[in-house]
Amino acid sequence: MNTDRKALWAVRESGLPAIVRPCVDCSSTRHHPSGKIRMNANGKLLDVWLLICCAACGRTSKVPVHERVHVQSMDPARRLAYEVNDPAVVRELTMSASLASNHGYRLDWTGAWTLETDMPFYSPDDATLLKVLIGFELPAPIRVERLLMLGLGLSRGAVRRMVAEGRLRLPMAVDAKAHQDFEFTIG
Repeated sequence: MNTDRKALWAVRESGLPAIVRPCVDCSSTRHHPSGKIRMNANGKLLDVWLLICCAACGRTSKVPVHERVHVQSMDPARRLAYEVNDPAVVRELTMSASLASNHGYRLDWTGAWTLETDMPFYSPDDATLLKVLIGFELPAPIRVERLLMLGLGLSRGAVRRMVAEGRLRLPMAVDAKAHQDFEFTIG
């Protein structure tokens, strides 16, 4: 089989995910990062928090990042990044699934990503094999089916039919969530 046809799709970041947890002042559950990190020193111990704002009422809340950490045990470059509210560190902390699970909230990735399909149009009905590599710029868990629907411009039913007929070969189930690079073939 000819495998010269290749395409690259990219899941690009279009914003930060919403932080879903109840607000203590209103009935809203959606928060967004304020872009700031708060540090507090008590002797030689540091506390570090990511500051988030309620989307409805604007109330600022704290998400603990480090609690009672000895100053000497923290990497000086990391401590400086916290002190200057480094946007890359705020982004990293906001997208951290482990921080979310440790503090009982979840991340809502709706509107935080776009799919870029920088490829010439290939008809899904074409019998020539096409390899597609999907690269993830951010760790957003996205249903494989949704990626295929957007990338191929097909309905959910058409994507499922192609998988059932074997014309779409995937390394995982069509209803699985992917958050890392993977490759599939059409043909």
